[in-house]
Amino acid sequence: MALKAVHVSDVPTLDQVPEGPTLALAASLLPKGAEPVESALTPAKFAVVGHRGKGMNALASPDRRMREIKENSIRSFNEAGRFAIDFVEFDVQVTKDDCPIIFHDNFLLAEENGNMSEKRVTDLSLEEFLSYGPQKESGMVGKSLLRKTKDGRVFSWNVESDDHLCTLEEAFQMVDAHLGFNIELKFDDHLVYQEEDLTHTLQVILDVVFKFNNERPIFFSSFQPDAAQLMRKLQNAYPVFFLTNGGSEIYSDVRRNSLDEAIKLCLDSGLHGIVSEVKAIFRNPSAIHRIKESNLSLLTYGQLNNVPEAVYMQHLMGINGVIADLVQTITEALSEFISPEGDKKVEVEEVTKPNFSQRELSFLLRLIPELVQ
Repeated sequence: MALKAVHVSDVPTLDQVPEGPTLALAASLLPKGAEPVESALTPAKFAVVGHRGKGMNALASPDRRMREIKENSIRSFNEAGRFAIDFVEFDVQVTKDDCPIIFHDNFLLAEENGNMSEKRVTDLSLEEFLSYGPQKESGMVGKSLLRKTKDGRVFSWNVESDDHLCTLEEAFQMVDAHLGFNIELKFDDHLVYQEEDLTHTLQVILDVVFKFNNERPIFFSSFQPDAAQLMRKLQNAYPVFFLTNGGSEIYSDVRRNSLDEAIKLCLDSGLHGIVSEVKAIFRNPSAIHRIKESNLSLLTYGQLNNVPEAVYMQHLMGINGVIADLVQTITEALSEFISPEGDKKVEVEEVTKPNFSQRELSFLLRLIPELVQ
């Protein structure tokens, strides 16, 4: 089902939205001269963002690190914060009784009375949503969670360190204050969203952000083009990025089908940057120059961001940062690769014709087998 384009020209801005706090880390992701966040931007740094905290749960993966801690949980966020990361990324949806909760999948699968149930997350009340999985109250047992992989297999959602499902408000109150939040605005690719529904959902999320944030760096992102446009229009305190897989999949909405379309959407809507699937960047490195020339920031996501050499190459190419699952592996590798004395970052103007050392070329050669898989 095609996504319906939403026109934002008639959506009013929120006159009562407070001004954004001074957010040095979030400001560092903004291109030079961009609005708003703060007028005197800090020097940009290479940011590392923990994907769903300390990594997504890939239950079919042979890598135990992908089943270590429950994704999108308070425990996962705080564990990720033990390492040298700047932000944790997580997915926010809104329950039917208007509570922003943190959960990635569109549907919640569970075993109830010996049968499998499947319910859309946004059709649940907050009370029902929180009744699944481990419970905060001692002695209480929640409904057993299941998870379906892309190929249709169903697994019990078992991890080494489990945690209860949580709300956005709880994340603000319980996650270490030094950690920034990359709040992904999560919507179902297969649903048509009316403008008023999108606006209501985003305003509910903004209510929590402005009420409970206290100098924490924040930026928003979304694969849903209309949601990204609306979030930019509804507030001017935090950067908004457009998420794209850069053409790896084709959608009826052409805005989602290439990096060039992503650039166009950002420029047309006043967005601050792009979060691209990393393979799209490696397959089309000249896009980095076009993105930078458009005064946009660039982050990447994807499995290759768990390969230290792939992350280091992105640093050299002028990318602003990565979203990664294996935060310990990536942060420790970067601390060895990047130092004030040895850092040889490629300037933006040189991106299309980099001049790498023999050591840097050896990293690229090790990376190629990963790229061609």
